[in-house]
Amino acid sequence: MNFPRASRLMQAAVLGGLMAVSAAATAQTNPYARGPNPTAASLEASAGPFTVRSFTVSRPSGYGAGTVYYPTNAGGTVGAIAIVPGYTARQSSIKWWGPRLASHGFVVITIDTNSTLDQPSSRSSQQMAALRQVASLNGTSSSPIYGKVDTARMGVMGWSMGGGGSLISAANNPSLKAAAPQAPWDSSTNFSSVTVPTLIFACENDSIAPVNSSALPIYDSMSRNAKQFLEINGGSHSCANSGNSNQALIGKKGVAWMKRFMDNDTRYSTFACENPNSTRVSDFRTANCS
Repeated sequence: MNFPRASRLMQAAVLGGLMAVSAAATAQTNPYARGPNPTAASLEASAGPFTVRSFTVSRPSGYGAGTVYYPTNAGGTVGAIAIVPGYTARQSSIKWWGPRLASHGFVVITIDTNSTLDQPSSRSSQQMAALRQVASLNGTSSSPIYGKVDTARMGVMGWSMGGGGSLISAANNPSLKAAAPQAPWDSSTNFSSVTVPTLIFACENDSIAPVNSSALPIYDSMSRNAKQFLEINGGSHSCANSGNSNQALIGKKGVAWMKRFMDNDTRYSTFACENPNSTRVSDFRTANCS
């Protein structure tokens, strides 16, 4: 008998068992944890571990139109995220987030606003209306997402004026678990009342919502929450939109932030909080993130 080889096989079996026990222990101690332990590769991939389906909301209530993306095999209820586009834009501009987030264990609704000219405050109201309708669909037996949503765990995202709307939503609804505006704009840059964990994606060469007069002062105004500022090197105003060339980096950060704070899943802490140390990032700041 080859004892050294047998010993190695036993060590590998024991290590594998310990890893399985560790993953199971994480799921047991955190009832919101969904999916396998994350890796950089799994978060940078175009899709996560869950199968995703989608449907169009037949009767939008309080907003223009909506598409819902949801995981079919998450193994329990999941949080919900509403994503709103910017001035003159439609949901196609931010739709990539729908399947990306859903494949990691969220129900996601991307919306069109009643008018493409709606201002941030109106976009916030419509975003919250979309979340309320997701909660309603969760309780409707004929709905594809019936019983799939934990309505106590909601988050918001948005681009440009939709990012400004998301910040307003976070300020007015402290029960939200996380926010991630991208290239945000609002007439006010004072969001000092926000306590919701907030990740801001900024675009270095943004000429529509210049970083130094929008995203950065918004970030600086907040002190009561976990917060982060990530600026894409050379990025235009649409640097985080559908079709962008930074989806691996931005997707990893966005998913990790939502998993860490919406699911209270500390397996994602490093990915959510650390500096990516990437040439694609021209500025990175964070506070109160762990």
